[in-house]
Amino acid sequence: MSDTSDKIDYTIDFITTSTINRIGYKFLGLYIPILWFSGFMTVAVFFDVSRYIPWYINMFLIPIWLFILYFIFVFGIAIFTKAFILIINMVHKPKEGVFRAEEGDRDYEFWRLRVELKKLVFWFMNNGPLTWIVMWGFRWMGIQVDFSSHMQDAWADGGFIEFGRNVTIGQGAVVMSSMIVGKYLIIKKVILGDYSVVGGINIISPGTILGKESVIGAFSATILNQNIEPGWIYLGPQYARKLKPNKYAEQRRDIIYKKHVDDEVKYQVEQEVNIDEEKKKIVNNNRED
Repeated sequence: MSDTSDKIDYTIDFITTSTINRIGYKFLGLYIPILWFSGFMTVAVFFDVSRYIPWYINMFLIPIWLFILYFIFVFGIAIFTKAFILIINMVHKPKEGVFRAEEGDRDYEFWRLRVELKKLVFWFMNNGPLTWIVMWGFRWMGIQVDFSSHMQDAWADGGFIEFGRNVTIGQGAVVMSSMIVGKYLIIKKVILGDYSVVGGINIISPGTILGKESVIGAFSATILNQNIEPGWIYLGPQYARKLKPNKYAEQRRDIIYKKHVDDEVKYQVEQEVNIDEEKKKIVNNNRED
């Protein structure tokens, strides 16, 4: 029978980057200058611009001023946080791998530092009134994503995640490129292919690769380094398993299906898609691939 120390060593402690249970004061200390500089910039903009506007007009503009100053403050936080992260990355570059999750380990300590800084930006942007600002925040913090993807009321780690085009992340889903299991920190890049869909209340583990036009149903989870095949639907609460082909993945926007009722014949007709010439080239290249 094993002793108590063995049980502690092999106990699995699953922690996401959004719920770190111990936050050191040395990390929180960086919030003070970021918030102070952002607030100073916000106040400076207000007094510098408002002094050219009569006071009675400024009184009527108070709601508009509050809206504008809020975004100046949020973008200020993003700018100064990015400056700190660039300095931190010059000292210790982020990398993939398996590391000891204990104080004193440089990879672990710098990972925690980056996470805490990025969480400040993501918190303000996730709670903002405009949905697109969240995607801008992830782009600004280093995630490869464009505005064709959607991720409202979901969480994604602040690095080692690559979005394709038109990726949809459902409400309450968590996309993790890093996790702590027991005494180890695992960091592995996550790739979400074009037109892939992650259902609500999902957990995407580090190293997961979603193929093009793949779907993971709601209340599912992937395991470490799981490869989701393109054009397939996966489902499963503990381990997402292949369920059935995604029939909608076979349909193209420029192909419509028609039926000749009398002859009982079904045939395809190609139609012109109203998109820019540059995007047409992208579509044609994807077909060749």
